[in-house]
Amino acid sequence: MRGLAASGSAGSSAANQPLPPSAAALRGQPWRPRPVVANPLLRYAIPVAALAYLVAASASIDVNWQRVALGLERARVLFRGFAAPDFTSRWAFIQTGILESLAMTVVATALGILLSVPFAFGAARNIAPLPVYLFCRAFIAVARSFQEIVIAIFFVVMVGFGPLAGALTLAFATIGFLGKLLAEDIEDIDPRPLEALRATGASWLKQMSYAVVPQIYPRFIGLSVYRLDINFRESSVIGIVGAGGIGGALNTSISRYEYSTTAAILIVVIAIVLLSEYASGVIRKRVQ
Repeated sequence: MRGLAASGSAGSSAANQPLPPSAAALRGQPWRPRPVVANPLLRYAIPVAALAYLVAASASIDVNWQRVALGLERARVLFRGFAAPDFTSRWAFIQTGILESLAMTVVATALGILLSVPFAFGAARNIAPLPVYLFCRAFIAVARSFQEIVIAIFFVVMVGFGPLAGALTLAFATIGFLGKLLAEDIEDIDPRPLEALRATGASWLKQMSYAVVPQIYPRFIGLSVYRLDINFRESSVIGIVGAGGIGGALNTSISRYEYSTTAAILIVVIAIVLLSEYASGVIRKRVQ
């Protein structure tokens, strides 16, 4: 009892001690987070400098208002064709491009997934040796450094025009996309199942199969379906440089000023993208 009384008196005396002057001055004021930039002069100089650069960069853009006016007239003609899409006269042309894009998308996604999995495991620092980790990380960084249309130009030069160049382009981009995200998911797994299997002397393959794969499987399915959707949308872009798909048909219709056919192509592409979005959402929901 004496101990409790002594501790209570000590606690009450500590609570009754006066606050330091700095803490007393802050009493009753709302809490504010610490600023990112401690120096107040630099804190205000950075946004002012960024705004000045934005104004200077905007002023450096040469705008020809006469061409803008002509462009508005061309836009009116373009959207007039969009108001009456033509699905009949060029349907065989559109169908060929759509089927080619779908074939490119499926083949490229399957190939990219098969190749991205070993790169993802090699790029995870918690399960891969350092030389393997550095090599896989470097390859993934290179795969993610270029836009798909730039990669498509290289493959068109190497293998020629057609869907093969497009499929290789999308597969290469899929490796960079899935490899990076899966590697990050592997690095964020719960390490306890992996450590338990290592303690039992399980082989590396069993460690991956029973400790790593179950933790990343739902995420892997979701990313794969999402990449399938991305590859179809990208197939309509890389076709402009001759890499096959509906992009070539789209570019041809625009160059011929057949804007009604262009509108039909875009409507078909949008419909397929919306359908794939819905399907991917259902698949991700059921898997996760």
